Amino acid sequence: MKKILYLSALFLILSVNTGAQNKYIITVDTKGSGDYKTISEAVKSLPMFNYQRKIIKILNGVYNEKFKIEQDNITLLGESKDSTIIRFNQLRESWKNNKDVIGPAVINLNGDDIIIKNLTVENTQPEIGPHAFVIYGTGTRTIILNCNLISKGADTVSLWDYKTGMYYHADCYFEGAVDFVCPRGWCFIKNSKFYEVKKTAALWHAGGFSKEQKFVIKNSYFDGVKDFDLGRHHYEAQFYLLNCTFSENMSNKKIFRVTYEDTTRNQAFNWGERYYFYNCRRIGGDYDWIKNNLSSAEGQPSVDDITPAWTFNYKWDPESKEGPKLIKYEAAGEKLILLFDENITVIDDPILVNDFNEEFNYSSGGGSDTIIFYSVSEINKNDLKGLEISKGRLLGTTAGIYEREAVLGID
Repeated sequence: MKKILYLSALFLILSVNTGAQNKYIITVDTKGSGDYKTISEAVKSLPMFNYQRKIIKILNGVYNEKFKIEQDNITLLGESKDSTIIRFNQLRESWKNNKDVIGPAVINLNGDDIIIKNLTVENTQPEIGPHAFVIYGTGTRTIILNCNLISKGADTVSLWDYKTGMYYHADCYFEGAVDFVCPRGWCFIKNSKFYEVKKTAALWHAGGFSKEQKFVIKNSYFDGVKDFDLGRHHYEAQFYLLNCTFSENMSNKKIFRVTYEDTTRNQAFNWGERYYFYNCRRIGGDYDWIKNNLSSAEGQPSVDDITPAWTFNYKWDPESKEGPKLIKYEAAGEKLILLFDENITVIDDPILVNDFNEEFNYSSGGGSDTIIFYSVSEINKNDLKGLEISKGRLLGTTAGIYEREAVLGID
């Protein structure tokens, strides 16, 4: 009888999972050794409504293409920062005059929870100054790690979800002209280098949708042509620069608000100047306006308070190592239902094992917060003692810099 139950359960599991277990990692290689030769093809192969994280691993090579990602939960993972190169020549003005469905940038992001890591992305248009996006995005929870992002034009990295946009970047090199790193919403950058190719402002921020929106940069270095400006804004904005170093080429012009003689063009400015510095220095001599004034910020945060989680008002912590937590479970016949506090990415048909070495096989739920397993017989509370994953993986889907394993924690 137990064998019959086992075969019945196994048949049910297989029927539920047939065709549902897509690859967690898709490989792209210009030489043809991967699943696809272009990144565009790899992105198009993914479902439009992508509920589980998918990794597009891009092997070393030069990819002369531009593309868009409309799906959520995608990771672009280069083989190496300097040898995995995406290039395309695209002026924003040219795109506006002859629009395609891809977008105005080399990489166009419309999805949430996107991670870009270990890549060089370059807009190869040759002019200094005009708008030439490397990355343009309208999603939230965008992570960029260990990347070179290069343009001779303006707005190199333009992540523009002005309502809910949250962006985290680390260990990157940014190069461009006017406002070449210009987030709308919340942004945190650390351990990065910035190079301004034109005698104009490097940074720009728009934080007018909420007084809490802010742009934080820590432990970073700024350089550029002689007399480049540090930053400016048109909308309400809030800048924090902590433990940063500026080359002697930076001008003696503090971050400033752009205004026009035609006052109807001027944006609201109800919250005043909010430009905060801590332990910053300029090679060749400091300017008065980069002296410590962090204590004047609202709430008087200390430098240790200013973490990514703090920056994003504790709505998102991309540096968290904590996996999804089990908040509820239920046994119903041969079915075990697990409810987590986050949507789960399921890898390799997981199997759970209890203290008695009995197995629970994955059935369904990947991409949601409710994951279902089946046993070969009816489950009672005692069967759940010591339950742990013996095969496969259950990972948090929300973008983060670490892979975060789910925590079962059933007593």
